[in-house]
Amino acid sequence: MINLFIKTESQKAWLKKLYEVESKFKNNSAQIDELAFFPKEHIQDLIRMGYTSSTLPKSYGGGGLKVYDMILLQETLASFDSATALSIGWNLGVIGDLFEQESWSKTNLDFIAGEVLNGALVNRSVSEAQTGSPTRGGRPGTKAVKKGDYWVISGRKTYTTMSPVLTYFLVSAWIEERQKVGFFLLHKDLDGLYIDETWDVISMRGTGSHDLVLKDVEVDDSKLVELPEMPSGNRFNAWILHIPACYLGIAQAARDYAIHFANNYSPNSINAPISQLANVQQLLGEIDLELMKARHFLYSVAEAYDDESRRIHFTNELGAAKHIVTNAAITIVDKAMRIVGAKSLQRNNPLQRHYRDVRAGLHNPPMDDVTIKNLAKLAIEQTKSNLSGHPLLK
Repeated sequence: MINLFIKTESQKAWLKKLYEVESKFKNNSAQIDELAFFPKEHIQDLIRMGYTSSTLPKSYGGGGLKVYDMILLQETLASFDSATALSIGWNLGVIGDLFEQESWSKTNLDFIAGEVLNGALVNRSVSEAQTGSPTRGGRPGTKAVKKGDYWVISGRKTYTTMSPVLTYFLVSAWIEERQKVGFFLLHKDLDGLYIDETWDVISMRGTGSHDLVLKDVEVDDSKLVELPEMPSGNRFNAWILHIPACYLGIAQAARDYAIHFANNYSPNSINAPISQLANVQQLLGEIDLELMKARHFLYSVAEAYDDESRRIHFTNELGAAKHIVTNAAITIVDKAMRIVGAKSLQRNNPLQRHYRDVRAGLHNPPMDDVTIKNLAKLAIEQTKSNLSGHPLLK
């Protein structure tokens, strides 16, 4: 079904590169989950093929991929191995957003572009145990204090995905003297910076989303790269669509397994593959319908965002896309397990892994309740302003 969404020769070329590692990634995925180890070798494969710099603009030497391109590739990658896809998706999204917004100085953008081209990996580190998701507006407990020509940063960050291989951590910290949150670009080898391996969960076990600990880390003023005017959750960032793309890929893998099973399992009670049974066909049809709805919504939102003349009309489409796709993925995997039956609960069956992994999507930003609340608030405000009628009146 994904072939319907391939539009360019560039996309075909990137997909061809990814399919070269399909067997390797799929063969490793069960062990990555079972042992909860980070897939460093997969990430190195992606660095070698230039994938990690694919969302860097061409003017900086990168691949110049847009949001639509990214979700196409990320969905495909996630169907091979979920942990690899979600991990590298953060790097792709951060780079794409940084250079689209151009909120850094030209000097800093030039620097990080050169680093990414040389294989550096970067992710934001913003979540904290006491504040929860930064999209809800909590002030970070991590603090940055100016001492002479240096900043001294201390704190602990949670859910730092891809921490075992990150070169740079883009860390949020509260700056008391400015009464603002700033972002500091911190290299992995700085004194006082270390990883506390706390990641012990049942979903996305291989993402290495450990705690980042900062104890009096000193950096010069140039490493204060962002002083945003608004919380990150209050602006459009379509690069976050790498998240639903990942869960859509997992759902596709579950669907493919269920169909293969249905076509090859022939109990002697019916002397035919169970794919011939009406109830199984009902579930398979419902799975594909869910996939079609989710995929068309996600890709249409990405396509609209990449068109700047349409992007200006965005309201809550990004949150809605994440909500629709992640919840559809949960439904799809559930139906796939109903087809396969109790065998889907065996530890050597990929469906039980897919089932656990798609649940993680509920806890990636933006959260479902925030999306629904925003949709309701917009509908109410539009009605009050008499702007809910013909689009030309808006």
